[in-house]
Amino acid sequence: MKTKNVKKDKKKWRSTLLLVLILAVVLAAGITSVVLIRQSKEKDLSLAFDLSDKMYGNHCVDGERAPSFSGDICISENNMQLEDVVLPERVHAGLFNLDKGKTMYAQGVHEKIFPASITKIMTAILALKHGNLEDVVTITPEALNLEEGSTEIGFQPGDQVTMDELLHGLLISSGNDAAMTIAAHVGGTVEEFVAMMNEEAGRIGATNTHFENPTGLHREGHYTTVYDIYLMLNEALNYPEFVNIMQIPIYTLEYTRNDKTASQRLDATDQYLTKQVTPPKHVTVLGGKTGTTNEAGACLALVSQNAYGEPFISIVVHSSTKAMLYENMNQLLSKINS
Repeated sequence: MKTKNVKKDKKKWRSTLLLVLILAVVLAAGITSVVLIRQSKEKDLSLAFDLSDKMYGNHCVDGERAPSFSGDICISENNMQLEDVVLPERVHAGLFNLDKGKTMYAQGVHEKIFPASITKIMTAILALKHGNLEDVVTITPEALNLEEGSTEIGFQPGDQVTMDELLHGLLISSGNDAAMTIAAHVGGTVEEFVAMMNEEAGRIGATNTHFENPTGLHREGHYTTVYDIYLMLNEALNYPEFVNIMQIPIYTLEYTRNDKTASQRLDATDQYLTKQVTPPKHVTVLGGKTGTTNEAGACLALVSQNAYGEPFISIVVHSSTKAMLYENMNQLLSKINS
């Protein structure tokens, strides 16, 4: 009897020991998980607003298209509301969470609108995809004085400028002369470049878009949607050069005139970059593209990050004034930390 009891006690002791060991392993795993989560959060915070090439990658590697900035494309209904976001009926707008591939807000995002100079996002994509930034291009008379009120950098016929500088002029100060010069150089003719723009729009899924020029100057047959603008800006974020330039508030563009170096100061058209407008707390505006015509109203397609470095695209089109444009945009940006 005593031997049996000893065996039972040993068996019971072993079971207890095994249970203790299991509990110890589970506890250790739990502690490790907490540490890893904390480290992950600390890593996220340390990478907030990081625009290194590692985040965006290279657009083409061995002929293969790199993954987009957002990973999965956001799918959107025409209208999706957010609490406390009330925009005027005439405004078309969207807010897209790139990390989660989720549309957070939509107002008329599939309805036809005029894009104004937001068009230049596509012009930049083709310049980067098919052009050589080291090429030196000569400014022609056809690129200048397009129409009254056209925004131009101030080139003269015969000026020589690199494609890289033209891209800066295109995206920072929205120069129509830069857009026309890029188009003629990359496409051979402006008409062929516009055909390339429409082909590229179809490739990325912007099927409700039709371009008639590389500038965004108003034409009835030149139109898009807020959702298609999102697709274009999302595509542009695959190019590190685009990402770098879209953040610049002030730039000195250099070119050659009569065999002498000349320069022109460029000021960003984005009032977040120039500090004329302040975004909501814990929101960092990275950049994007503005646009303004009488028909399009005041427009802005923007890339921003919240307090944890999560990226968003927000778009507002057809605001009545620039002041209202930024008020409308701040309503959307106030929701990215929610």
